[in-house]
Amino acid sequence: MKIVIAGAGEVGFHLAKLLSLESLEITLIDINKDSLAYAESHLDIRTIRGNCVSISILNEADIGNADLLIAVTSHETTNITVASLSKQLGCKKTIARISTIEFLKQDNFVNLKNIGVDELISPEDLAASEIQELLDQSAFFNNHKFDEGALTLVGTSLEKEAPFVGKTVMEAASVYNDIHFMPVAIQRKEAKNSIIPRGNTIFYESDIAYFITLKEGVNEIYKLAGKVKKPVKNVMVLGGGKIALHTTKKLLQKKINVTLIEQNNSKAIDLADKLPDAVVINGDGTNLELLEEENLNLMDAFISITGNSETNIISCLMANSNNVSKTVALVENMDYFKLSHSIGIDNLINKKLLTANTIFRYIRRGDVVEMTMLNNLDVEILEFIVNQKSIVCDKKIKDLNFPRSAIIGGVIKNGRGIIALGDYIIKSEDRVLVCCLTEVVDKVEGFFS
Repeated sequence: MKIVIAGAGEVGFHLAKLLSLESLEITLIDINKDSLAYAESHLDIRTIRGNCVSISILNEADIGNADLLIAVTSHETTNITVASLSKQLGCKKTIARISTIEFLKQDNFVNLKNIGVDELISPEDLAASEIQELLDQSAFFNNHKFDEGALTLVGTSLEKEAPFVGKTVMEAASVYNDIHFMPVAIQRKEAKNSIIPRGNTIFYESDIAYFITLKEGVNEIYKLAGKVKKPVKNVMVLGGGKIALHTTKKLLQKKINVTLIEQNNSKAIDLADKLPDAVVINGDGTNLELLEEENLNLMDAFISITGNSETNIISCLMANSNNVSKTVALVENMDYFKLSHSIGIDNLINKKLLTANTIFRYIRRGDVVEMTMLNNLDVEILEFIVNQKSIVCDKKIKDLNFPRSAIIGGVIKNGRGIIALGDYIIKSEDRVLVCCLTEVVDKVEGFFS
């Protein structure tokens, strides 16, 4: 597969890095010499220096034979222009990064596909949506809905008193007459590698366990994990950037009380005008005294989404010390994900990872319609649409020679979620959710090609 990426900034470089690992033919275009030199020295890709809106530069990148163009420069007008030009020059699929969220909501009035832009992606909107989903199930992390909630991925830590602890997967499931959830991944305390659980896998205290569940299974997981479902009514947001603005708007729409703290005075005034229903404070969010004055201890959740990863982590730790039950920090460094639970932060989010997860579905084989990578695990969740030529079609799950490092977490049939066990016969048009270690992704894809 031939992919051209316009923009060698943080998102562009990260995408090039991930996609190059898939043994794809990647060409990266940017006008900045240093950015390209760094990418070229660290990645096995082709680089072209020049203005990506130049037709000659696009032709040099052989855009006419490209399967996908991903425009992720820092300027949305450039991205839209590049996508439009690339489509007209023969590129099969185009994706443009945008920052103006209203473009995503104007399908009935403005159809950018008419000018060659197939898909729009906003990292800021993805981050805001991710935060909202995390708060919807406050006791969980990695809350991700498939097909509007037909199946949901949730993660939770297992406390000592949790009924799960000391039981095998089969024993835990036998508590209920009907199976409404399936454990798909476990991270042991201080272990480097993740576990894809089997029936005889035992849950231990401090395990980080991930489940694919039906709607009715969510409450069952709450009980078995020893968690209490608490409604989120009061939230403190640190930072006044685009993500903070979009996040606050989404929370206010859900009638959640929001206190937003922004250090820059003019930006705080502007936010107060845009968010009349929120309490906007001009101040230093790393000042614990200020946070306590603004009733930090009464908050159900604390979201730190400034432009500084370290500030976000430290402020979340301060919130934890004030018994805030849910903390979310925005980070740029991917290595921080490995430390999130060990340092006591519930959730870390990363714009680059969220963007990559969204874009990955366009480059996977085997009719992959969605992919998500678990924040701090070497695990991927893939959603496949089964076709009649797929190896799995018309076969029972137990009869598949599926890799041991992969598990079918559930099936969506005609919009309805199913926790599919060994006797389930997979049919054409079923949407199958598979959790697997990254090392066996290619093998898994072969079952659905």
